[in-house]
Amino acid sequence: METTSINQVTTPMKLRIDLQLISTLAGGILFSLLFWMEKQALNLLIYSLFILVIILLDPEKRKNKKLYLSCGAHLLAAILVVINQSILTIITWYISLAIMVGFVHFQLLRSVFTSLLAAFLQFITAPLNLVKKMMTPYFKDFSFKPVFQIIKYIFIPFIALLFFSVLYSANPIFSNYMNQITSSIGDLIDTVFYFFFDDLSFLRLMHLILGMLITAAVFISLKGINLERFEASFSEQLIRRRRDQKNNSFVHEIIAVFAGSILKRTMALKTENIIGILSFLVLNLLLLSLNVIDVSSLWLGKDESLKSASYSAELHDGTNALILSIIMAMLVILYFFRGNLNFYQKNKTIRVLAYLWIAQNIFLISSVLIRDFNYINALGLTYKRIGVLIFLLLCTIGLITVYLKVAKQKTLFYLCKVNGFVWYVLLPAFGFVNWDASIVRYNINNRNTTALDLDHLLSFSDKTLPLLNENKQLLSKYLNNSSYAYEMVYDTTTQRNIRKENTDMEQLKGFEKDLNRRIDNFKETYKRTTWRSWNYRDWKTQQYLVKNRLSH
Repeated sequence: METTSINQVTTPMKLRIDLQLISTLAGGILFSLLFWMEKQALNLLIYSLFILVIILLDPEKRKNKKLYLSCGAHLLAAILVVINQSILTIITWYISLAIMVGFVHFQLLRSVFTSLLAAFLQFITAPLNLVKKMMTPYFKDFSFKPVFQIIKYIFIPFIALLFFSVLYSANPIFSNYMNQITSSIGDLIDTVFYFFFDDLSFLRLMHLILGMLITAAVFISLKGINLERFEASFSEQLIRRRRDQKNNSFVHEIIAVFAGSILKRTMALKTENIIGILSFLVLNLLLLSLNVIDVSSLWLGKDESLKSASYSAELHDGTNALILSIIMAMLVILYFFRGNLNFYQKNKTIRVLAYLWIAQNIFLISSVLIRDFNYINALGLTYKRIGVLIFLLLCTIGLITVYLKVAKQKTLFYLCKVNGFVWYVLLPAFGFVNWDASIVRYNINNRNTTALDLDHLLSFSDKTLPLLNENKQLLSKYLNNSSYAYEMVYDTTTQRNIRKENTDMEQLKGFEKDLNRRIDNFKETYKRTTWRSWNYRDWKTQQYLVKNRLSH
């Protein structure tokens, strides 16, 4: 009976280990096949589907709402890469993968930031975790453990040798000898490798190993660390704590130097409350003076000197002031409302002043928002101006959560948790927009009210080729204010480059030549693109070019 029970327990464990190892090997091969010399597009979605299926099939992973939500968010990020392939969507894919990995292996975590920390630990320990997992299974009477035991004895001295070799390379003579040795070793490895594997390059093998390590980080859990218990020690709700009179904090002792014997338990809160009131009162008056200036010069437009000022300088100054004000607001509020002052019966005044300061910071955000809109209305839309809008949105959300922290007596952990979740939601939400095309379209449609910058419009990705081609006659009217208006030529007399003004015909020919060259380059690149790099935007651009027979 005992033997049967043991077999029933150990057999599923062996199956789980075998499943994880086989999945890691398969994931490495799939990674190499999908991503080698390819653009990140449809291949990311296929790889995501593979890891999601394995995670959901793995009986070792507990299935709960958090796991399903993080897996769904990662799948959405992969789909957005296929639809709107861009740097933003690819970054979103990686971040969503990291958050998913954190929640998959540490399912009791509550914060996105802690999940990212867990994922970081998963990825940097992936080689060690994979080796430990490979030391476990047996094939008949053969065990891998002695083999990997030998590898362990070699690996650690090798890392030490590598580290100190790099350290001692500061000596030029030593560095020269090391370069000769490493070059000889590299040539030997290449010779041996290519002798046995004619059709497989060494870099391709390294790419395969990289894929296995990334897959191992996703599937194989890091043992021996309890992040969940660590995070569980942080509460979202403040509670009143009795101060230990025998073991005061360092800050308390510093204050006691100035406060002397009056710093008792009841008097400490009273003193801190008075200091907080005075601090918030002064800061409110200071910020009020800045907001009054904005009302006079920006909202009502009475200051004529600012109308001729640079929109860029005006926006940057306002944004810098906002950043400093938000940081101060966060730090001051977090300091005074960090503990028992939240429960002090006479804290109504400091609460009102804190709310007033939050409101004034939101008004400051509104002023910066107007500056940004003025900048956009005058000079058009750019990524930086969109970035300011997103920054203002995040600041507003941050201040709202700070208000809730004061009103509902919440902790710093609560702020991190809520804001992390908001950023986690907003990141894929921004991926739904084809920003390159949206910026070009907006600037063209608003050319009568904004200064159209042709050079800026031509700097965007090939997703904008259909828009540029449809509006090339319209855009050709703005060549005089672009780089096509002149060219640098070499003057044999002065033997230096000089600026030569181009005629209208030369400008038009240069513009059309560059646009046609971009179209031809895109079509040639698309022909060489395999199905692994397929994405909707490139396909849509290609369909437009084929439909309009644009080939030169």
